[in-house]
Amino acid sequence: MRTLYAGADVFDGTGAPPATADVVVENGRILDVGPGLDGDAAVDLTGATLLPGLIDCHVHVTVDGIDTLKRLAAPYSLRYFQTARNLGALLDAGLTTVRDAGGADLGVKAAVDGGVVRGPRLRIAITMLSQTGGHADPWLPSGACTPALPATPGVPPPVVDGVDEMRRRVRELVRAGADWIKVAASGGVMSPGTDPRRAQFTPDELRTAVAEAAAAGLGVMAHAQAGPGIRNAITAGARSIEHGVYLDDDLIALMRERGTVLVPTLLAPRSVLDAAASGAAFSERSRAKVAEIMEAHDDSFRRAVAAGVPVAMGTDAIGYPHGRNLEELELMRAGGMSPLQALHAATGAAAALLGLADDLGTIAPGRRADLVAVRGAATDLTGLRERILLVVKDGRSAAGLSTSEERRSA
Repeated sequence: MRTLYAGADVFDGTGAPPATADVVVENGRILDVGPGLDGDAAVDLTGATLLPGLIDCHVHVTVDGIDTLKRLAAPYSLRYFQTARNLGALLDAGLTTVRDAGGADLGVKAAVDGGVVRGPRLRIAITMLSQTGGHADPWLPSGACTPALPATPGVPPPVVDGVDEMRRRVRELVRAGADWIKVAASGGVMSPGTDPRRAQFTPDELRTAVAEAAAAGLGVMAHAQAGPGIRNAITAGARSIEHGVYLDDDLIALMRERGTVLVPTLLAPRSVLDAAASGAAFSERSRAKVAEIMEAHDDSFRRAVAAGVPVAMGTDAIGYPHGRNLEELELMRAGGMSPLQALHAATGAAAALLGLADDLGTIAPGRRADLVAVRGAATDLTGLRERILLVVKDGRSAAGLSTSEERRSA
């Protein structure tokens, strides 16, 4: 059956302004885009904007908040039920594809792909690799270890030291089903014993991670918040810098020269501060670091955008409930992006980073039929989540109007 989505202003994901057009979908693919089309069933989207399915390049679908005590007190299997809820919330927010930056294993991805739970298609990093004493090392001065997520058979340990260990661990992640390799090239905010301004891993270790990932056809995403760690990750060949809190002019120029994509996660520190204000239990040192970085983070993003660094949308908003991801677009606009640039960062640009541009991120014949309809102009980014009418994934209604409602709306 050919389904006609009629009368919407279509933002095609390339960054071009929306234009009124019809879109015809058949067998999960976009068949045609243009004026005056017809179909076997029709959805009247007059007054709405039709977007490609949105993409968030940095989520943690198995993380359900940052309250350490609450996490430690929870029954082990509870997180899988929370994960199912989180995946549904992301889909309801118009996200049809996400890159999980640590936590989701192959079973979570298979559950979505097999229709066991509803959610966006997943690209998974499984875990973040870290040096001893690094951002993903769960050791505490008391001698206790409190990993962000409990160990499971499908998740290799995160801590590696030296080239040989790095090579082996990347191969183990490939074996475990990773689509991306994630490394901590600097300290972080939520690891109380690390400094975001200091590099982690040697250049040789990072080059080994990139080489082993490339041998398996995978890319590397680098948690990197400050100068030396960012530089090491870029020169090693990481495809994306996650966060990029402290960018100087030389690093910005290097990212632009190499085509390294910035995934800014502007929502992340705000979500942590919100959780802290709500009483979440985590270290005072982490709270202080969050407050310290925000101004520098926003300034780095503004300068990167002005210089033309490629940007893909990602949130890492672990302090908020899942589903608030589209608030990142408003922050990107406040940081110097036009609304069209921000939408492109969450569609065509994000798909290109993930290696999915031939299939997703744009509305064009032959692409997968991932679509999001929103009331009014999508260039008005305020309250975008609340204006979603319909989410389509692989040509099927995934959220919003039911099929019968779609037909009645024609």
